[in-house]
Amino acid sequence: MRTRGTVRLATRGSPLARRQAAGVKAALEERRYEVSLEAVETTGDQIRDELIHRLGKTGAFVRELDERVLDGDVDGAVHSMKDMPTEQPHDLVTAAVPERGPPGDALVTADGSSLDELPEGAVVGTSSLRRRAQVLAERPDLDVEPIRGNVDTRIEKLLAPALQAEHEERSEADRERKGNAGNDDFEAEFDRTVDEWFDDLSEIERQALGREVETEYDALVLAEAGLDRSGLAHHVEYERLPATTFVPAPGQGALAVTAADGETARALREAIDHPRTRVETTVERAILAELGGGCIAPVGIYAVVQGEYVHASVQVFDRDGEESVVATRDLPVETHGRAAREFASDLADRGASDLIERARREAAGDDESPDAADEPEGK
Repeated sequence: MRTRGTVRLATRGSPLARRQAAGVKAALEERRYEVSLEAVETTGDQIRDELIHRLGKTGAFVRELDERVLDGDVDGAVHSMKDMPTEQPHDLVTAAVPERGPPGDALVTADGSSLDELPEGAVVGTSSLRRRAQVLAERPDLDVEPIRGNVDTRIEKLLAPALQAEHEERSEADRERKGNAGNDDFEAEFDRTVDEWFDDLSEIERQALGREVETEYDALVLAEAGLDRSGLAHHVEYERLPATTFVPAPGQGALAVTAADGETARALREAIDHPRTRVETTVERAILAELGGGCIAPVGIYAVVQGEYVHASVQVFDRDGEESVVATRDLPVETHGRAAREFASDLADRGASDLIERARREAAGDDESPDAADEPEGK
């Protein structure tokens, strides 16, 4: 079959980023393009996790990929849209926005507990200022602690304590079983041996058994899209958190392919752009740009096309979820960009800008803070 041409795409090298880029690659190949992927280690990948917040902008996970595009080394770059700064380099465009994945957050637990079912004082892991504020706004009695690593690592840290305890119990039971061999009155505590139990574990559970954990977490809050694209959604227990109270980060669940403005960008847009997703994420990013929240404030922005309107929801919190500016508005699709900026301006006047400025001062004066406004999605 004759192809339409070859496309070289840059991607971050993390497992999740590679999976996301592979999805873009497959979509282009369905449209008869030959696609090659080039993994690039970004500044954000090179630094220690606890120092991410000191960079001051999520562009640490984007810059080097876009530079490869502008230098002509590749034709385009695949990003998690949530990680992209609202301002792009000159001559670079968002060529394509594929159809969005699940946009919301998920509460992951070892036993399937919901947010309401978590006991008082339960430890919830997240390194997102937004998720921290939202959790505390709903459940101020919980203990929200930072957690680092990619999606797999975080889930291993969650599962490790219970699995390790069960492994020890089963190992002890096996020793008792062997010690009572031939004793007809002995009743084993478990039906299966520890080896039989281990054989039935998923790969991530097996990895968790060997994981050293400093903090024991009762739950995690993660992007559902990350769970889904990592192939872990079927291996863990989780609750979808409602987007009405846990408004996602702008662009969450969406990918973007950047390219130099020109023929390649137009071809990518024609091939894999999803118009509805582009409108929704354009609204979200326009509101973010107008508010100036960047990566230093707990801000949730989510837009959904509903007929002739785009329903936009915005939450701006202080760090502890005690103060907030929350609003929704239906914006005309035909003028969604301008209407989004006007909505943001109104929110700023209602106190959103004050909360964001306070978050900026706190971030500047808190070198020990472990949090970023939202965790990089492509990790």
